[in-house]
Amino acid sequence: MSNQPIEFRKQRELGELITDTFKFLRENFKPLLKVIFKVAGPVFLILLLAIAYFSYLGMDLFENPLLVDTAEVQVELFLISLFILLSSLIAFYVLLYGSVLHYIKSYIENAGVVNETEVYQGVKNNFGRLLGLVLLTGIITIIGLALCILPGIFVWVPLTIAPAVLIFRNNAVTNSISDSFNLVKDNWWVTFFSLFVITLLIYIIGMIFQFPLIVYVFVKTLTSVQEGSVANPGDMVDWVYVTLNVLSSLFQYLLSVVIVVAAAFIYYDLDEKKNATGSYERIAGLGASDKQ
Repeated sequence: MSNQPIEFRKQRELGELITDTFKFLRENFKPLLKVIFKVAGPVFLILLLAIAYFSYLGMDLFENPLLVDTAEVQVELFLISLFILLSSLIAFYVLLYGSVLHYIKSYIENAGVVNETEVYQGVKNNFGRLLGLVLLTGIITIIGLALCILPGIFVWVPLTIAPAVLIFRNNAVTNSISDSFNLVKDNWWVTFFSLFVITLLIYIIGMIFQFPLIVYVFVKTLTSVQEGSVANPGDMVDWVYVTLNVLSSLFQYLLSVVIVVAAAFIYYDLDEKKNATGSYERIAGLGASDKQ
């Protein structure tokens, strides 16, 4: 980690936003990953196991679609595994957002030195509110997408920074949502473009980790066509597929950290444009140093 901490409370252009996001991740990779796995590791493990089991049950359902008794049992297991998958996915994202944002909050308040105890306590204290926020923003986004997609894209932009608003301002759930809309109000297009570019970069990086799975499915399909067994979808899913799917999912979910860090930088950029919080703090700091 460099001796000079990265300044969050300032305005940034898109290029600087991307550069500082990856710079922060590069300088804090090991300690941040350590915090994430301590906080979200157990839930993340459950999530990966649920993905593996979910894929395995899907394989069995494909292979035995006509066995009624077996299919009924498998459908029940399928629904249970789906519930566990969705529950662990939501819990993982709540803990991921909490750990990363509280890590950044401690980083800012302690001039680049992160107090892990503060991070763990912060995640614990804000878990309920952050869970409510994730569920509510998810519902709002789904409703928006159902209303002809464009409303979903419109609300996606401010709602992406809502967790940062909740953590950094210690807001309630509804106040976090309303404040995020107020921050983005006059800067929607700039914020949208920033999030779009970051998301596109993450998608491209994620494709690298999905490449082995894509190659395996392609080879498996080609082999099935040559053997005349392509009509059975169950042949496409085996333990190699399940393993590669779990590994690609692991990296995909961890890449979400980039979005969370970028959202923190975007929040402070918008806050600086609206409220000039960082400028006031720097002026106050200069005044205090002059008195000494």
